[in-house]
Amino acid sequence: MRHGLHDVRGRLPPRCDVVIVGAGITGALVADALAGAGVAVVVVDRRVPGSGSTAASTALLQYELDLELLQLIEKTGYHRAVRVYQRAAAAIAGFESLVGELGDGCGFARRQSIYLASRRRDIDRLQREAVARVGIGIEARFCNEIEVATEFGLPGHGAIVSPCAAVIDPLRLTRALLDRATTRGAVVVEWTTAILAETAPAGGLLVTTTRGSVLADRIVLACGYEVPPCIEPGMTSLHSTFALVTEPCDDPGPLADRAIVWESARPYSYLRNDGRRMILGGFDLPFRSPALRDAAIPRQTRRLESQLHRWQPDLLARIEYSWAGTFGETDDSMPVIGPVEGTDRIDFALGYGGNGIVFSLIAAELLRDRCLGRVHPDHALFDQRR
Repeated sequence: MRHGLHDVRGRLPPRCDVVIVGAGITGALVADALAGAGVAVVVVDRRVPGSGSTAASTALLQYELDLELLQLIEKTGYHRAVRVYQRAAAAIAGFESLVGELGDGCGFARRQSIYLASRRRDIDRLQREAVARVGIGIEARFCNEIEVATEFGLPGHGAIVSPCAAVIDPLRLTRALLDRATTRGAVVVEWTTAILAETAPAGGLLVTTTRGSVLADRIVLACGYEVPPCIEPGMTSLHSTFALVTEPCDDPGPLADRAIVWESARPYSYLRNDGRRMILGGFDLPFRSPALRDAAIPRQTRRLESQLHRWQPDLLARIEYSWAGTFGETDDSMPVIGPVEGTDRIDFALGYGGNGIVFSLIAAELLRDRCLGRVHPDHALFDQRR
């Protein structure tokens, strides 16, 4: 399938197999998987690769969805929910293998996940949830309030603790993946906006961009919340999320290099230790516009700072930086991967939800098989028409 492309960043070739719109973590994962399979790939992005939502991500790698397993079973059915959780758990190991292949650790590190019961009335639900996860082969245990305080120095009414989680540097990973993809023949064209895709007279899709046109067999939309309006109305909602990072501190507390933390409250907040710094995020708001999102940063930072002191009251560190990002979410907390309604040549690779990076790795596998004409056993799992 290869057409002899080389790394010509900034120059659009006339022909390729697949155009990927979006050079964030999702587009990079898909590009790397396709280029590794011998597919001629062109990646276009309206910005510098990785500088959109990828750069804003706090990059917690979790098998857990924003909907708990028992909630997802109720919403989507037992078999689909179980498979989604199992696939997400397997993806953590997939990232570990991937960074090993790249020869760059990309900040990957295994962590425990601590899912705190924010309220006493959540205890019974989380106890049943822990049992359900163990029942489908995911290692998990429920800790009571005293155990959470003793083991992790955290307040809370109990927690599900699982060793299946990790952290990563998403921007570093994006760059490493795109670098490897270009050595395999992919072309990355930055500061380029895809404007239009239409059927070409001789077959295929003619993709028009601000730097010219390219003829492709397929298109993959990996542009996150900025996806064009071809997704079913009402299927997704946009949210603004907020985060802060502390200055380096000599004593990062009992969570140092041990766990990521999140909670059963909705909207939830979440915490990771990044060596000597704490990164805290959450307190999401409905997205209205970039200007309104950014105007809310000071207020939401104060809320995050209060939460940090509640979770880690003995931490002596000042806030160094805070920021905001935007992400999309579906009503079942699952991504949208697969064909756009009404066409077989355009695919979504939208890692929506709280663990979008994990879903992006799954998207790369599914879409690689799809572009190679193979039917993956999970091809219908994340379909737009589910």
